[in-house]
Amino acid sequence: MADLGPVVWPPAPLLTERLVLREPEARDRAAYIDLFASSEVRTYLGGPRPRAELESAVPEVPGRRPGVLAVDRDGAMIGIVTLDRRDTQRPGHIRPDAGEAELSYMLLPEAWGRGYAHEACAAVLGWFAAAFPGEPVVLCTQVANGRSVRVAEKLGFTEIERFEEFGAQQWFGACSPVPRSG
Repeated sequence: MADLGPVVWPPAPLLTERLVLREPEARDRAAYIDLFASSEVRTYLGGPRPRAELESAVPEVPGRRPGVLAVDRDGAMIGIVTLDRRDTQRPGHIRPDAGEAELSYMLLPEAWGRGYAHEACAAVLGWFAAAFPGEPVVLCTQVANGRSVRVAEKLGFTEIERFEEFGAQQWFGACSPVPRSG
C-alpha cells in the first residue's frame, strides 16, 4: 500500500481460524494466474485476462508489493486481499483530499461460499485498525455483485453512494476499520 509511513510491510502473517494471510511467494504463481484468467472471478472486474498474456507477464513472485496479501488455506493460495490508496481521479471518496485506503479481494471459485472472504478481510481490517488508528477504509464493487455487497455489509461497510464506472453501476461503501465479527 502506498504511503505506509512507519508501518512495516508486509505485516507478520495474519492468522485466522482457518487462514494465513501472508506475503505472496513463488509457489503462488499458478493460483495467481488462475485468479486473473478466471471468467468466474473476473465477472465483475472487467473480465478475464488471457492466460498466455499472464504466463508471460506475471513475475516469478506475483503480487509482491506493499498492500497485497496471499490468502492461504492449508498451504495453498486461494486468493488475495489488497489494500491500496483509492485513485484520486476515480469517483467515490469520503475525504476531501481523497486517497482513502481501499480494500479489495479475489478468491478462486472453489473457495467461494465458505466465509473465507469475510474471514480474510476482517483480519486485514483488524491489522489496518491497529496500524492506522481511526483511518476509514472504503470498498467498491459492482451493484450486480450481490455476494460482494453482502460481504462488505457483514464487514461493517455502509453504502455511501452509487455511481457509474467501467460501464456498470458501482456500490461504494466505507467503514471505520473495526469489522463486525460473525
